[in-house]
Amino acid sequence: MLWIALSAAVCLYPAVSTAQAAKPAITLDEFLNTTSISETRLAPNGGAAVIGTESPDWKNSSFRHDLWLWTAQAGLRPLTHSGSEENSQWSPDGKWVAFVSDRALAGEAAGTDGSPENSDAKASRIWIIPVAGGEALPLYREKLDVHAFAWSADGAAIYYAVTAPLTHEQEEARKEEWKDVVRWREQHRGDLLMKQLVTPALARAVAVEPPAKAEGAKPADGTGTKAGAEPAATLPPGAEVVTKSAFALGEIVLSPDGKMLAFVTEPVHHRTENPANYEIFLVAANGGEARQMTHNEAIESELRWSADSRWLHFAVSAAAGSLEGPYRDVQGRLYRLEAATGKTERLGAGFDGSFRGFVLLPDRRELALGQKGTESQLYLIEGEKATKLPGLAGTYTDLESARGTNAVLVQHSTLNKPTQVYLAADPLKPAQLTALTSFNPIFAERAQPEGQPYTWKADDGRTVEGMLIFPPGQKGSKHLRMLTLIHGGPAGADGDSFGADWYNWATLAASDGWLVFRPNYRGSTGYGDDFTLEIAPHLVSLPGRDILAGVDALVKDGTADPDHLAIGGYSYGGYMTNWLITQTTRFKAAVTGAGAVEHAANWGNDDETRDDAWLLGGRPWENPAIYQSEAALFQFDKVKTPTHLVQGGADIRVSYLEGVTMERALDQLNIPHSFLVFPGEGHGLRKNPWHGYIKVREELKWLEQYTGK
Repeated sequence: MLWIALSAAVCLYPAVSTAQAAKPAITLDEFLNTTSISETRLAPNGGAAVIGTESPDWKNSSFRHDLWLWTAQAGLRPLTHSGSEENSQWSPDGKWVAFVSDRALAGEAAGTDGSPENSDAKASRIWIIPVAGGEALPLYREKLDVHAFAWSADGAAIYYAVTAPLTHEQEEARKEEWKDVVRWREQHRGDLLMKQLVTPALARAVAVEPPAKAEGAKPADGTGTKAGAEPAATLPPGAEVVTKSAFALGEIVLSPDGKMLAFVTEPVHHRTENPANYEIFLVAANGGEARQMTHNEAIESELRWSADSRWLHFAVSAAAGSLEGPYRDVQGRLYRLEAATGKTERLGAGFDGSFRGFVLLPDRRELALGQKGTESQLYLIEGEKATKLPGLAGTYTDLESARGTNAVLVQHSTLNKPTQVYLAADPLKPAQLTALTSFNPIFAERAQPEGQPYTWKADDGRTVEGMLIFPPGQKGSKHLRMLTLIHGGPAGADGDSFGADWYNWATLAASDGWLVFRPNYRGSTGYGDDFTLEIAPHLVSLPGRDILAGVDALVKDGTADPDHLAIGGYSYGGYMTNWLITQTTRFKAAVTGAGAVEHAANWGNDDETRDDAWLLGGRPWENPAIYQSEAALFQFDKVKTPTHLVQGGADIRVSYLEGVTMERALDQLNIPHSFLVFPGEGHGLRKNPWHGYIKVREELKWLEQYTGK
């Protein structure tokens, strides 16, 4: 017998219904015209902040990435203008902001024949802009893509990592020998970690850049390089090599005393095949041989030095292994490493949720974001202990601090309140917040869906939780048509947080009259490591039973209409959708995207294959029976559900060919289906906002056509 906990606020229902009925439903155009917050950086003294945003540029079929400056005196104003700025960092004195941008230098805007610049000519360089006002200037002109950077302790220099460049002669020799042939692993080169003095670099930039943005102007950089010509790939003038690495560098952080640099390595090919490629190294700030500090099967990230430069704190995110043993998809964890000895300690080990980031305050306290169930809150970390701080209901994300203040920046949202950036003057009181942004006000003017947690029992007695999102004014209603929308990962969870894009479109579906069921099946985070680990090796069959048990519970209690059920998901949510339509015919329509239908080829193609073998109990030749029994393709003769599928044409996480294989199977079986391919898009559909728009538009149409009202 299924146990259900469904807490509907019945006494408030009539008032909520009346209030929501007075507002119009949000439209698809409004929903996808949102501005998302991509980064926040607090000034060293806490008196200002840089906020990064991403927004669709419909006219140019691209996404803008902008930086904004907030001050208490002037509020929020644009800091940059080109629309391609990311990864900002304050100088130690708070007078400058450095960032990464692929904006063109003078002479790069057009080729020698006047034709538009092609994407191959772009380089993601470091730029520096004065906070008091003025134009941004490049730290260097050479065509070198920066991977990571950090200011020196005194602000006089910037350390940065780039792929070890070839000289013009070396590049020409390579082209002569290999033409356009790709040498899959052999052609890759590691990184150089370099140091560049800022003042001389900016002086050179001022001398080179024309005073006005004159298109086609020739750079007077003294190197003889002409506008539109390929510069020799030599090091920038004045750049010093601090150390070399056989790997790429993903993060760089300088110790507060200015003596030591820490960095995390990454594979040069950027495919996470082996977690052992991700390790922490230390090197003297004045140069030398780097010292490897970790040897494990975890993917370290978020490096932070303690104020006394003794400890290097870091995180291992969910489904990225751990320091405690062989690779496993455990929840997010926190650690620290003693720089002198290499000794590591796990922090907050008593917390049974998943850590999602942390900060270190000047007074040596550590705060972390912890996800537990359907909420993410702030926790004070003291050794193994994690104490929940009194916060607002909903979801806190992206915690940021600065060395000169105990104040912190944090983002917060609920299901129907868009994510905003807030300043917490007292970090131990995260309910007392000052709003710095007010993006996406349209949502407050539209009828809002309402959500609540929902729990049920799986067929083996396990308690499982998820979220129900009701159409506006219908919270607590019965016999609703229901869309089961499955999150990706599988690590991750759906909860009381805002989402409005091509991937997070649950509230749009609810506004369109659907009860949306978002199950946090086994494999999800926030419910303890055991709950997360139980997914292996039954990658889809065990979570599939969890999801179907939840659907059964909602039908049994009268919430969901059994004659109007639909299912959908993207990425791992697509895996699950593809599997579940082979297990039941109860769903009248399915919408799926970027989900594999078999696991052997997907193991070989996945750029994040680190956990594929763990999830399936071995590599394909080590556990072939599971690879077949957990694959939807081999049970496709059971499919009866009309299915709409989408795929990025350049996806290397779940190969585009998985979608081709699935479409062929549906075609052979005469199952009504539609297949959309988005050219040039990877797994995240980040290239062209129209692709996400068309995806959601057609998914809603498909659901309406085959499930209806």
